[in-house]
Amino acid sequence: MGDLRFTDEKDAARYTLHRGDDLVSVLDYNDDGRSVALTRAYTIPTFRGHGYAGELVGRAVADLEARGDRTVIPVCWYVSDWFAEHPEHAGMLHARGTV
Repeated sequence: MGDLRFTDEKDAARYTLHRGDDLVSVLDYNDDGRSVALTRAYTIPTFRGHGYAGELVGRAVADLEARGDRTVIPVCWYVSDWFAEHPEHAGMLHARGTV
C-alpha cells in the first residue's frame, strides 16, 4: 500500500488515510483523556475493497500504542472485527466496568 499518508486530525477528532491527494478512508473517534472510542470507520465508496479501512485502523491502533496513555473502546463494528482478527493488540482494549 504505497503512497499512503496517515494523519490524526485532532481538531476534527478523526484519523484519515490519503492515497496521493485523495482521501480514501476516515476513522472517527472520541478521546476522553483516558480512552479513545473508535466510533466509525468509513471508506469512500470508490475506494472500497482495497483494504484501506483495515490499514487505517491498524495505523490508528499503532499510533495509540506508541503514545501509551490511552485504551481503545471499539464502538464501530468494523473496529471490533479488526481487533478480533488482531488479538495481539487486545491489550489496548478498554476493560469493561472501568471508568
